[in-house]
Amino acid sequence: MRDYIKRFLIAIIMALCVSLLFLGGKHSQAASLDEMKELQEHWIWPADGVISDTYGTRQGKHKGIDIAGKMDTPVLAVDDGIVIKSYFSNTYGNVVFIKHPSKVVTVYAHLTRRNVYVGQNIKQGDVVGKMGKTGQATGTHLHFETHELEWRYDKKYAIDPEMLLGKADVGEFVQGGVAASGYNVLEASSHVKSSTKDHSLQAKANKYVVQQGDTLYAISKKRNMSVKKLKDINHLSSDVIKPKQILLIE
Repeated sequence: MRDYIKRFLIAIIMALCVSLLFLGGKHSQAASLDEMKELQEHWIWPADGVISDTYGTRQGKHKGIDIAGKMDTPVLAVDDGIVIKSYFSNTYGNVVFIKHPSKVVTVYAHLTRRNVYVGQNIKQGDVVGKMGKTGQATGTHLHFETHELEWRYDKKYAIDPEMLLGKADVGEFVQGGVAASGYNVLEASSHVKSSTKDHSLQAKANKYVVQQGDTLYAISKKRNMSVKKLKDINHLSSDVIKPKQILLIE
């Protein structure tokens, strides 16, 4: 009888411990979501280009977003921080890791070159590198990741960048240096010579809005370029396109 009571009491204590852990976890998660909402009103998009892939695709293995653009497009720091890694990887190519005061780590991959070094303090809008296709990349684009606390090889702490940058669908054009909330242009690095208006006009001159009935083949003929080139520039893995999708045209 005493053994039964003893086991019963142990079971109750264990249940209480599990409940406390669960409540603590819920509280931390809620705090994290509030912090993310604040970041979303402050962070800027890291580069001009078209969203070519989003978080969680490729059977859940794609732990970031892809922004397809022109070679050597400036890649900007989304917020203040410190460079914790800057090196060449066989997969990421030229890649930069920045840790921010919010404890979020951002990753900027496939750069044609890196402009920063480990230990460097970074301000929001500083040019950390130029867009390229180094490493395992099929076309010119920025692969951008966000991680809570730290980056790990298994990407355990990866979070969807759109939770911090704002929602953007595949084919949608985004502009580097523009905040997610209200699209107010924030001051960017002096390395970016042209004005926001000039950037916008340049972007419009180099993009094509897909119309009903368009095919990659038809567009390539109109623009005197191959389908392969068109797919490479836009980081497309298939021939499927949809109306109102924006394609970069070299």
